[in-house]
Amino acid sequence: MSAQGDCEFLVKKARELVNQDPWAAKAWLITARTLYPTDFNIQYEMYTIERNAERTASAGRLLYDMFLNFPDQPVVWHEISVITSALRTDCQDKQTQFLRGLFETLPGRIQCEMLLKATEQCFNTLEKAEMLLLLLRRFPETVVKHGVKLGESLLDAENMDNQESPVNCFRKLFVCDVLPLIVNNHDVRLHSNLLYKYLNKAAEFYISYVTKSPAAEAQHPGTQDASDLKSPCKRSSQKYIIDGLTEKSSQIVDPWERLFEMLSIVGIRCDWQPDKGARSFADILHRMKDLSRYLSSFDNENHVKYKNQVVYSTMLVFFKNAVQYVNSIQPSLVHGSSTSSQASLVLLEDLSNVFDDVDIDRNKHIHKKRKLAESREKTMSSDDEEVSGKGRNRQVLVNKVDLPNSSEVLESFKLARESWELLHSQETLEKEFSRICVAWKTDTWLWLRLFLTDMIIYQGQYKKAITSLHHLAALQGSQQQVSSPGSLEQHRALIQMASCHFAMGEYRLACEKVLDVICYMVPPVQESTKTQDDMPKMKTKFRKGSDLKLLPCTNKAVMPYCLQLMLACFKLRAFTDSRDDLALGHVIVLLQHDWPKGENLFLKAVDKVCQQGNFQYENFFNYVTNIDMLEEMAYLRTQDGGKIHLELLPNQGMLIKHHTVTRGITKGVKEDFRLAMERQVSRCGENLMVVLQRFCLNEKIILLQGLV
Repeated sequence: MSAQGDCEFLVKKARELVNQDPWAAKAWLITARTLYPTDFNIQYEMYTIERNAERTASAGRLLYDMFLNFPDQPVVWHEISVITSALRTDCQDKQTQFLRGLFETLPGRIQCEMLLKATEQCFNTLEKAEMLLLLLRRFPETVVKHGVKLGESLLDAENMDNQESPVNCFRKLFVCDVLPLIVNNHDVRLHSNLLYKYLNKAAEFYISYVTKSPAAEAQHPGTQDASDLKSPCKRSSQKYIIDGLTEKSSQIVDPWERLFEMLSIVGIRCDWQPDKGARSFADILHRMKDLSRYLSSFDNENHVKYKNQVVYSTMLVFFKNAVQYVNSIQPSLVHGSSTSSQASLVLLEDLSNVFDDVDIDRNKHIHKKRKLAESREKTMSSDDEEVSGKGRNRQVLVNKVDLPNSSEVLESFKLARESWELLHSQETLEKEFSRICVAWKTDTWLWLRLFLTDMIIYQGQYKKAITSLHHLAALQGSQQQVSSPGSLEQHRALIQMASCHFAMGEYRLACEKVLDVICYMVPPVQESTKTQDDMPKMKTKFRKGSDLKLLPCTNKAVMPYCLQLMLACFKLRAFTDSRDDLALGHVIVLLQHDWPKGENLFLKAVDKVCQQGNFQYENFFNYVTNIDMLEEMAYLRTQDGGKIHLELLPNQGMLIKHHTVTRGITKGVKEDFRLAMERQVSRCGENLMVVLQRFCLNEKIILLQGLV
């Protein structure tokens, strides 16, 4: 029998015995190995028996021998491939744990050599990178030789693969896994330009990750514990899985903390001005403002160095706080509607003073209920016309119920605005920041456009804000945005446009946008009206210019705002010296909302009617259902009320002519008026919001013509 035949016989004999008497099978193979020490099949059979029996130490020794003595055998590399896959996987099953244990029995030198050679066997870039990462993590001394090369190969692969988003498997491995190993190893020499390049890549990745749209996340649904991520912008309840990576590898804990840590490390390596320990974002920004003042005095090399320090430090403070602000006022942009019950908020001109009295002379017309009105304090005079909100310190009002952490959110808004201003305070800073933004394609970031729009509105640059709002609306249309039921998020641009047009005194355009928004609304359920005596008192303080308000983007909050804005537009026309019954009638209709807040203004309207001696508004009985208003208007026709001539019925002029011809008196008109009043009183229980929405929709053309 030949040696080959002997070997095959011995292996076959061992296989036959392995299930019945494994020790006898082992004895046959030991004998065979002694006789034929260079035969691979004998050694592999011994390894197979030990591996299947899950004897870690002996299987490890045999694998070690095969790796040294038979490095070219494909079967050996298949085994190594299975083991390295077990090292990379997130699975915790028994077989995987055994394979990991087997690898740990190998000497460190062999582990290193095995991983290096296994890497050479890989032709898939991602697999090769993960294999090299195993090597770099286990053997830090290899980072010097392989770290930068691995990082660059990942960035090259990203470019060659034409990845649309920076949140991809190649960038994730580079930023989260390879880059920390490189920059924290001081034996790796890196030029400052390379460090800036890497910091740039990391910043783009982390910012894109925390602001990843819910639409993209929905492609890979999963579950997530609330404690999983500590980011200010926690990922949504649907885990976002990066294509090419496992679910676990796709999750990043504390992305902002990682990014600012990277900023700190790069700063040390680039010899930036040292930081004084842990600092707040406000401290960082203050320090960058100070440093920016001296930029022009540095020589060329230091100018470049400190310019980069100011740009990157300020830029990250800007993005962090802008994201925090947007995340709070429109959670659906980074969360999806399923994670938060909080409605989106929209930044608008504050109209809380729209009901304020306008110098009423109370002696002109005394009604039996006027004593109640006279007992109330006269409030601050109207400053609707004032739009001097371009100052730096405009107040942003917000209800704590709508935004519990309002102070933190407004502080983020302030820091982001100041960071933006610093980045645009000098040509060199602005040029570098703009270059980064163009490369990142930030003009396609919906969340950033939303922030910039709010910032421009805050600055009082309303024309620029309207342009920005058109851009925002276009982005909303092109990107599938998740909206909560009953939300007006899709129409927030229209709402803000109306507010901006109003602030510029363009009342017709403001009204037009408001009416467009009202078309999409479902009138909220009418709540019981409080009297002014029951309403909580709020301290009013003198305001220079105009304040802003963060309002929930819901039917319940926005519809009242729209009605207030229309009231503010018509209020100015109604109370001018010239007569405008139509505007005055519109004001009376709109004053019904939030009654009795507008009672003083209604009394002002009544006084104007008394001064005129007559009043014509044929839509009165279509839309006025407020009992106090009906009583007041009925009283005007009496002897005590001044016998004011009111034309409130449709086609009343024709009716008067008809009754005069047939009867010679206007008794018929009086009877028609009385019957109309009685019918109107019976309508007082109607949902006022439904009535006012019908008013806005049915009278849209007349309303807009009245503001030409």
